[in-house]
Amino acid sequence: MAFPVAIPLPRPILPLHFTTTTRAAAARRTPTPQPLPDELQLVADIRSPHNHIRVADVSPRAAGHPFAGARLLLLDGPGNIHSVSFPRRPYSPLTSTYLDVFAAFPPLLPRPSLAVLGFGAGSAARAILHFYPHVSVHGWELDASVIAVARDFFGLAELEEKHADRLVIHVGDALEADADAVPGGGGFGGVVVDLFANGSVLRELQDAATWRRIGGMVAPGGRVMANCGGGCVEAEEEGRDGEAVKDATLRAMAAAFGEGMVVVMDVDESCVAMTGPVVEEAAAWKARLPPELRQYVETWRHYNGYGDK
Repeated sequence: MAFPVAIPLPRPILPLHFTTTTRAAAARRTPTPQPLPDELQLVADIRSPHNHIRVADVSPRAAGHPFAGARLLLLDGPGNIHSVSFPRRPYSPLTSTYLDVFAAFPPLLPRPSLAVLGFGAGSAARAILHFYPHVSVHGWELDASVIAVARDFFGLAELEEKHADRLVIHVGDALEADADAVPGGGGFGGVVVDLFANGSVLRELQDAATWRRIGGMVAPGGRVMANCGGGCVEAEEEGRDGEAVKDATLRAMAAAFGEGMVVVMDVDESCVAMTGPVVEEAAAWKARLPPELRQYVETWRHYNGYGDK
C-alpha cells in the first residue's frame, strides 16, 4: 500500500502497495510498465502469468531517501512496492513501515501460530520469525514466480532453511486459506491480512462475509490484524479512492466482528486495524516486546464507524 514520503526527491518514490494474492484480482490486472525512478537500480525483470515482477535496489548513497540501501519487490505495471528488505542490515528485519506493526502482534495471541495472507517476499514473516522463536508462520501467495524471486533475491530460501520447522509457504489464493493448515487443528492464533489489487485494498475485503471467513481461521481468543490502506493509497483503477476504500473495509470488519470489536491505529497515513477490544494490559504487552516495537502498543483506539475518531 502507499504511504507519504516527507523528504523531496529528484523523482517521486514509488507508492508502497502490498501484495495481491487472489485469482480474481490477478485476472483484473492490465500491466502497463512504467520506468523506474532514477534512485532505483534494476536487478531482475520477470513476467509471470499474474505479474510483471521487478527487483530493484535503492542506492545506499541516496541521502535522505527513506529506503536508502533497501531492496524492493515491485509488482504490476506501475511498479508498486510489495516487499522491503535491507541487505546491509542483516541484524534487523524491521522496515520502518506499517509492516513493523505486524511484528508486535504475536504476544497477544493464544496460540504460537500465525497466518499471513499476502506473503510477497516475506517482509512481515521475517520480522515475526526473528523476534519470536516459538511462533510458526504459514504464508499464502498466489504467484509462484513471486516466491521464486523471493528465494533468489530476498533471502527467502535461507529463511526457509533456517526455520524449516516454523515457516510454511502455500502458493494459492489467500482467500481460500484453510485453518486446517495448523498442525493439530483448532485454528491459528492470529491472522495477518495484507491484500491489495491494482493499488487498492482488495475488493473482497469490503464485504463482511470475507471477514467472517477469515475470522473462522482464528482459534478462540485469537485476533486478526489488517492493513486497511488510507488516503495515501493511489489506486490504479479510477474511482477507488483510498480513504473511501479504507472506510468501507473498516465498516465490513466491524459488521463481521461486532460493535466495539475493531481497534485501529495510524502509521504515517496508513491505517492498521485489529479485531478484539483495546488491550487493557498494555504494560504487559509492551513488556513482551523488543524495545524497537514498543511504540506500537499505546496508540490503538476504538473504531466507531464514523471516521474512527
